[in-house]
Amino acid sequence: MEKSTVTDIEHGDNERRGTVWTATAHIIAALIGSGVLALAWSVAQLGWIVGPLVLLGFSCVTYYTSVLLANCYRFPDPVNGTINRAYIDAVRSYLGPKHVFLCGCAQYVNLWGTLVGYTITASTSMIAVKRANCFHRNGHSARCDASGNTFMVVFGLFQLVLSQFPSLENITWLSVVAVATSFGYSFIGLGLCMGKWASHGEFRGTLAGTSDVAASDKAFDALLALGNVAFAYTFADILIEIQDTLKSPPPENKSMKRATLNGIGLTTVFYLLLGCIGYAAFGNDAPGNILTGFGFYEPFWLVDMANICVIVHLIGAYQVYAQPIFARFENYLLFQWPDNKFIRRTYSVRVPFMEVGGSWSFTLPTLVLRTIFIMFTTLVAMLLPFFNAVLGLIGALGFWPLAVYFPVSMHIAQEKIQRGALKWFALQGFSFFCLLVSVAASIGSVADIVHNLKAAAPFKTVY
Repeated sequence: MEKSTVTDIEHGDNERRGTVWTATAHIIAALIGSGVLALAWSVAQLGWIVGPLVLLGFSCVTYYTSVLLANCYRFPDPVNGTINRAYIDAVRSYLGPKHVFLCGCAQYVNLWGTLVGYTITASTSMIAVKRANCFHRNGHSARCDASGNTFMVVFGLFQLVLSQFPSLENITWLSVVAVATSFGYSFIGLGLCMGKWASHGEFRGTLAGTSDVAASDKAFDALLALGNVAFAYTFADILIEIQDTLKSPPPENKSMKRATLNGIGLTTVFYLLLGCIGYAAFGNDAPGNILTGFGFYEPFWLVDMANICVIVHLIGAYQVYAQPIFARFENYLLFQWPDNKFIRRTYSVRVPFMEVGGSWSFTLPTLVLRTIFIMFTTLVAMLLPFFNAVLGLIGALGFWPLAVYFPVSMHIAQEKIQRGALKWFALQGFSFFCLLVSVAASIGSVADIVHNLKAAAPFKTVY
């Protein structure tokens, strides 16, 4: 027992007390997010047969590769080896420095892309609140246009303020609020879909999905739907960090496998309910975003509440994804120029009502670089304000490398599976199939972005 304690608690300052159920809660919180808003539309593109099968298929793939990844928390032995505290550390241990660079590129591009997607989603929800109130006052046929760019700038300004906190630990309260609101809008969306379905009492939709578009558009929309579903199941890049909260004994990989089964299982049930009930309610006319596509006008206050929950959730979730990027870049600057006074000099400004110390401390590189980063992210979102297409592209780009390729490659290295063996061929075939899915979903997403750009003027997006 003593040996286990020494191996489990490295660096001496963190006692891990997590259980299967706390890890399950973390997984569900990571999975259930803005991706759920596009599930009804995704099922509509694929139809009653393929739609639910795709949701089940992604859940099975995610569970299998998560099990492989859980075994890589320790190196070289999954029970008694040295702890890897982050995804990229596991890649370094099992696959070497070349793969670390590739993993870093995949991770940080995926993180940044998610920030662009969150900016777009938050702005559309802000617009939906304004339009819902306008429709309630003036009737459903009223012209209630709103500029998306204005709300993106507002969201960006919120992030400029929050980004000046030194690290994620300083805004833990925001993460708690974000998780609560993500469940709020997800269940309100499900309730609204159930109400819509009950109002007409029939299963709408077709076995093959939407059919009122050209064959090429139908194919691209189906591929885009794959990307949306992939985005909804994304959590591989934080699995190791969740596992690092688990106490031992029992072995962390054993607890994590149970938590993964619970978390993905419960999430899949919820996804099937929301995707299928949403499709049954709207049929082939399912909106791309169930809360902003105005499939619901009343009760307007409940639609408003759901969209406000989306906004609050994304304000917090943005920082969860942005702070690791800030930390990596700022640590790189400190490593490259350890004695540079410009980089290290700290300034303090007194802030009223601030509990700890009564002042805000910052360095000029932190202030300038974080500001430029958020301004650039907001600018890209204003140029590409397409909810489904951007979510699909993020999901497609992150699915294969982070959820499949690296876990499979680390499993092969860990188990010392010989090249040319039957299991090696099976795993490589599985990885290659998932690569094809990612490529196909990327093609569908890019095609939709190109199509939308033809009809959109830069910085003049009106909803």
